[in-house]
Amino acid sequence: MHPGSATSLEGGREMRGDDRKQGSMWSYLSPEARIPKDHPLRPIRAMVDQALLELDPLFRRLYSKFGRPSIAPEMLLRALVLQILYSIRSERLLMESLDYNLLFRWFVGLNADDPVWDVTVFTKNRQRLLTGDVAGAFFTAVLAQAQAAQLLSDEHFSVDGTLIEAWAGQKSFRPKDEGTGPGAGAAGDFKGEQRRNDTHGSTTDPDARLYRKGYGQEARLCYFGHVVMENRNGLAVGGTVTLASGTAEREAALVLAQAVPRGRRATLGADKAYDTRDFVAELRARGITPHVAQHTTKRRSAIDGRTTRHVGYARSIHARRFIERVFGWGKTTGPWRKTHFRGRDRVGMGFLFGLAVYDLVRLRTLLGPAER
Repeated sequence: MHPGSATSLEGGREMRGDDRKQGSMWSYLSPEARIPKDHPLRPIRAMVDQALLELDPLFRRLYSKFGRPSIAPEMLLRALVLQILYSIRSERLLMESLDYNLLFRWFVGLNADDPVWDVTVFTKNRQRLLTGDVAGAFFTAVLAQAQAAQLLSDEHFSVDGTLIEAWAGQKSFRPKDEGTGPGAGAAGDFKGEQRRNDTHGSTTDPDARLYRKGYGQEARLCYFGHVVMENRNGLAVGGTVTLASGTAEREAALVLAQAVPRGRRATLGADKAYDTRDFVAELRARGITPHVAQHTTKRRSAIDGRTTRHVGYARSIHARRFIERVFGWGKTTGPWRKTHFRGRDRVGMGFLFGLAVYDLVRLRTLLGPAER
């Protein structure tokens, strides 16, 4: 008999399984029972639940006691965490995934037969929830868990910034005086036109600024995202979003430096872009040692031998590079390569929420199975 035949030589018994057409299904297992005990989402779900428990008083203030019940804010935030962790590009695709993925249903808190939300309802509820200070409160609650586990350094920190592409096209960057500006009659035709932020603005996102990171690079409509990281375990302890400008990184770093504990001589590492006399002097006036990389190309560095002679300076310069892991994760897995929000406030909300999810992923690794 041909080897590919479905009939066995022993009595002609059929060895091939039946391709049954499944018309209906009854299941007596909950989504909780179907998720493996060692699944990597389990520790993240536990940390998210702990953070949401601390946010309960805030939720009670945000929601009215009268009217039609909305989507539970705990479920909504868990869904947003999933969207970032799995790089789901839109709320519509997120709702589609929630409809058939039991793992996602378990994480969010939906039963197997619960209907998913309409994408428009979900988006409106998300906007109402996160326009408050929920993103900042969630980030603080996650950071408190790291502090309780004694994973945060109180002496050595690093700061850096990255560009976040705005949700606006180049053709939307029009002259502010559209009636008399060049190119007013031909939409999107800006060839040969000098475009500047003081004379032009985006009609899609007025807060976006035209900026380029360096010479020879394309100028894009973008924002600046800034992060301050503790050097012991590479956890983000602060973040903010500013308008893109040549001084935005140093100005934001001075604001974020307020998160550095006072009372002991802390250090703050940074790259060459922060090597200016004003920035270094301001840090020293606050009692923070500036471990800034020296910028000596055609200029004199503001950091001299009084700082560079210490072994701690070299260690800070080495540890500072690990902040690029935060930006690398945020632009590959996270939502920072190109934001889906418009306006500085909403972009900042999404940036801070992404930082909280990054810390959750980092904490899962740092705590390990023994401590979770």
